[in-house]
Amino acid sequence: MAINVIDMKNEKEHLEETLNWIDTQIKNVNSEDEKLKIIIDGLRKQSRGKYNEELETKEKLYNITHKNLEKYMESKNKPYFGRVDFREYKGEEETFYIGKFGLGDMEKGDEKVIDWRAPLADLYYSGVSGETFYRSPQGIINGELNLKRKFLIEDGKLKDAFDEGINEIILQSADESENVLVDEFLKINLEQSANSKLKDVVATIQKEQNNIIRTEKNISLVVQGSAGSGKTTVALHRLAYLLYRYKGKIQGEDIVVVAPNKLFLNYISDVLPNLGIEKVKQVTFEKMCCQMLNLKSKVYTKDKKLSSIIENKKYSGVENTLESSRVRGSILYKNLIDRYIEYIEERDVNIDDIKIDNYILFNKEEICRLYSSDMKHLPINNRKHEIKRYFLLKIDDKINKIMDKIDFYYEYMIARLKKSMEDGPDRRRTLTGVYNERDKKKKDTKNRAIQAFECYFNRWSEIDTENLYEEFLNDKEVFDRIIKGNISNNIWNNIRQEVKENREKKVIDSDDLAPLCYLKFKIEGVSKKFKYKHIVVDEAQDYSAFQMIILKEISINDSMTIVGDLGQGIYYYKGITSWKNLIEDVFDSNAKYTQLEHSYRSTMEIIKFANKVLKLQKNNLKPAVPVLRHGKVPQVIEFKNNREFGDALDRIVEEVYSVGKKSIAVIGKTYDQCKKIREYLKKYSSYSWSLVRENDNNLSFENIIIPSYMTKGLEFDCSVIYNCSEENYGENELDRKILYVVLTRALHMEYIFYSGKKSKLIKNV
Repeated sequence: MAINVIDMKNEKEHLEETLNWIDTQIKNVNSEDEKLKIIIDGLRKQSRGKYNEELETKEKLYNITHKNLEKYMESKNKPYFGRVDFREYKGEEETFYIGKFGLGDMEKGDEKVIDWRAPLADLYYSGVSGETFYRSPQGIINGELNLKRKFLIEDGKLKDAFDEGINEIILQSADESENVLVDEFLKINLEQSANSKLKDVVATIQKEQNNIIRTEKNISLVVQGSAGSGKTTVALHRLAYLLYRYKGKIQGEDIVVVAPNKLFLNYISDVLPNLGIEKVKQVTFEKMCCQMLNLKSKVYTKDKKLSSIIENKKYSGVENTLESSRVRGSILYKNLIDRYIEYIEERDVNIDDIKIDNYILFNKEEICRLYSSDMKHLPINNRKHEIKRYFLLKIDDKINKIMDKIDFYYEYMIARLKKSMEDGPDRRRTLTGVYNERDKKKKDTKNRAIQAFECYFNRWSEIDTENLYEEFLNDKEVFDRIIKGNISNNIWNNIRQEVKENREKKVIDSDDLAPLCYLKFKIEGVSKKFKYKHIVVDEAQDYSAFQMIILKEISINDSMTIVGDLGQGIYYYKGITSWKNLIEDVFDSNAKYTQLEHSYRSTMEIIKFANKVLKLQKNNLKPAVPVLRHGKVPQVIEFKNNREFGDALDRIVEEVYSVGKKSIAVIGKTYDQCKKIREYLKKYSSYSWSLVRENDNNLSFENIIIPSYMTKGLEFDCSVIYNCSEENYGENELDRKILYVVLTRALHMEYIFYSGKKSKLIKNV
């Protein structure tokens, strides 16, 4: 027991009191809910489908009470996880309990539990004992923090409690040169087993994580986080914080989380609902682009392409594939499309006056000025809409002026007739004919003017985005004017050939989605349903600069949280290799950069092993700083055949199960290799193993076989790397990064198998 007996007794009594209060609230809300249901049912029958103000009010009240009920139900086994004792300047000391949800006693007008996102809760995460402050909507609140206490509560029972600064333990630091104090409460939480879903961590958010979570909304925040630093979790908790802080200004449907694949989306899917957050869109970049483009084509995903690259890395054609991907994801490619848009604009304003006979309704100079200057900020098709809308406001006046000219002409003719003919039947008959001719001409001219106007804008038609990209790639004039000298003929022909072959197969390469979206945005604009008030981009290092531009285009006020790890950039040939370049090139230097250096996932031994492989990348990244937990040193094991591998794997499974852990991942380099591993283990392992397929949505964490590139962001109690041989993991950049990824998945135990010559990447580790 970490705190003294008296304090523990008092805390247990307080917990029991809080749980009793919650039970009372649940009963009261249930009773209120039942009454409201009866009233609502009665009002619905009375209204018979018509609008009823009282019904609307009661339904809103029911929704509020039901949400409160959900909070109470969620809190009844663990109402809070922390406590702070704070004395405001010139005030009395007060005790505050911090929980996942704020719980208020409406009758007494006080808060039983403070929401973890509340300004005062910042003291729990980042406050230091003694004189300190926190920021509130009213300004800075100064005072003194006298106690910060953490609770281990399970099923409504207080198991233990820890006071910061007192209940800390001494561990040796990563470089073994000094001892460091660590948080025992955090250590206990980290020693738990891996789960099939990412969990919320509101009880154990660390200071460096808290600072990121509470960053203001309207900013592009770039976070470099080492493997296991909690960057994904931090990004998702940041969303929960923003929705709390900016309540009424931003809602769940205003936010999108962009993640690397379906498997990862499923892995993170429980975090936001567990934090009480609903309706946040969670999607892959490929899926979102297809929605924006309204495409039904099958996508050749980045994962499938990477798998193909790994399988065929020895063949000369792979270099062309890599270079083709790199070019299509580059700022250069975006700039060339911008020049192509300018070319389209030039061609698009090769136009005439809008006229009828010799009468000009709108001259081409005015049309060109509106198109090329006044409305240049609008997408091309929108300009045409706006020009037409603007002219519709003026067309009656323009037609009336033509009518005046016709009247003037006929008035002159009538005056001459009156002078030249004596009054009589002939003159009257002639004049009547002239009047009729004038009226007919005016009516006919007006109708033809409207037809000419509509016909003009029908001819000056909207541009079809779908065919533009093909023209961009294949038109000789476009090549001569825009492409030549910027991209080599060889690469350009490769890109053209790839797109042509994909089109014939009715497949679209994920590398072409950003250019297609960008063209659509410039021609048609961004639909409002795809504009977001905040965007989270996970595994951001795997996105090209062009893809990041697309995400920026759909972000309102550039409000984005971008998290990634350059050390895990397995799509290095097209992805981001420098956050500095991203900030300068995509965000015009208007972004905030920060780092998460500590790794909470793995034991110190596993992290130290992986860091030695990270250093081989020579990317000047600071290695992850391991904290808290010691464990078994990663084992490098040679095997002569797959029977030997299966036997050794069975022993590992038994060891993992014996210490109360359960999730084991055998990590193959590619999907094809994983299929072979499954066949080997069917023969030689006593345990059942599930193969994770590239399109799988769900993941059972017990005994799986998974490709290397699909493990990003995931974690396992034990990871087994299959065949880290010289042939399988060479010294090239891609293999260095893939190996670092797979070496940073394990929480507790790690085994690296090889057959033949050991990979040079681990030879001296």
